[in-house]
Amino acid sequence: MIIYPAIDLLDDHVVRLTQGDYQQREIFGTDPIVFAQSFSEQGATHLHVVDLNGARNGQQAQFDTIKKIVSATPLQVEVGGGIRTQAAVESYLACGVSQVILGTIAATDPQLTKALLRKYGEKIVIGVDAKQGMVAVDGWETRTERPARDFCQELVSWGCERIIYTEIERDGTGLGINGPLYQDLQKIPGLAITASGGVARVADIDTLAAIGVEGVIIGKALYNGSLSLREVLRRSGKTTKEGLR
Repeated sequence: MIIYPAIDLLDDHVVRLTQGDYQQREIFGTDPIVFAQSFSEQGATHLHVVDLNGARNGQQAQFDTIKKIVSATPLQVEVGGGIRTQAAVESYLACGVSQVILGTIAATDPQLTKALLRKYGEKIVIGVDAKQGMVAVDGWETRTERPARDFCQELVSWGCERIIYTEIERDGTGLGINGPLYQDLQKIPGLAITASGGVARVADIDTLAAIGVEGVIIGKALYNGSLSLREVLRRSGKTTKEGLR
């Protein structure tokens, strides 16, 4: 199972939001490169970065900062937030980003999303952000009436190979993961799942590994010390070797 420590960028700060609420932000620093390098030094191989300004307004507000993160570490960096055009996708891939996450545009412009999936294949990841079981867009601030589970099923027919599923109500809360939800998502054939939202303890890592998800994104629990990245990486490797995946 792949562990993705997370860096969320808002107004040039490293922050964590609670349940996606921009008014409930906690600032952890002003130099994301330091955090990225620290994650790498602790043994991480992947990094999840979100431009929260971009998620809200559709602009690449943190592009220069993200480019510096990519250059400063050997991490495989995936990026989301405000990526709503082919030009935006190409600019991130050109600067060395490993995968680009499409969120709002996937829900609002299926034709463009399908075209990007055909052109870039596994370099495109779809972020499915769910609020009360429905797809949310525009930086999680707008809840649609589209069932998130149905959307995940539909994405397979578009050529999507991997999604990041975030349960917004749990994100940043430390409530733990929703095991039955991810067990259900794992039943969708041909779709690799990365879990996001609420990871707070080693038991969450064990549960997700047993379910068989491909990856897990961890944010606030690393910043407040609830989880040790070294321990999480050790545990994820151990569970994989024991055949729990």
